[in-house]
Amino acid sequence: MAEITTTAATGAQWDDVQSALTGGGDGRDCQCVWPLLTNAQWEATSVPDRERMLHDEIDAGPAPGLVAYVDGEAAGWVRVGPRPPQRRLARSRIVKAGSEEPLDDASVWAITCFSIRSEHRGKGVMRALLDAAIEYARESGARVLEAYPIDTDAQEKTRSNDLYVGKLSTFTSAGFEVVAHPTPTRAVVALAFGPAA
Repeated sequence: MAEITTTAATGAQWDDVQSALTGGGDGRDCQCVWPLLTNAQWEATSVPDRERMLHDEIDAGPAPGLVAYVDGEAAGWVRVGPRPPQRRLARSRIVKAGSEEPLDDASVWAITCFSIRSEHRGKGVMRALLDAAIEYARESGARVLEAYPIDTDAQEKTRSNDLYVGKLSTFTSAGFEVVAHPTPTRAVVALAFGPAA
């Protein structure tokens, strides 16, 4: 059985972050800066711009995400952090319709993106990243951790690229509660940790 490990993404893991993001799906072009930008800002950036933005964000710290490894090989990435800097969320109809938390509350963290290399899908990498993201948020003083996954049971077929927000069943099995179902296929889920540290 493969060994899955995780670590917070720092400058030392830059090559591993890139390997995780460029192994299939939209990660190569997105560089996981989509949650940080408005539509106008997104349209004004190139892929090299986005790569530099992510690199600078990781270098500046704290880590905006975690990297997963399968037997020592970079296999996946998850973005997790305070919700306010992830500006797109404040404009998201899913979030505005479903979240019970104030949009400017920095004690509310959000998981907004998974990227799993195609050869490592189906091995439990997403769940390992989710478990690590929960602990990272808890240890960092988050009061609530939210996510906005796809309910794969509500549709006949889900494209793998659409799973960048995660699967609802993965979140509920990790203890998240469904707060709302703003659309037939998208849910808002939350895990409460208690008062912010």
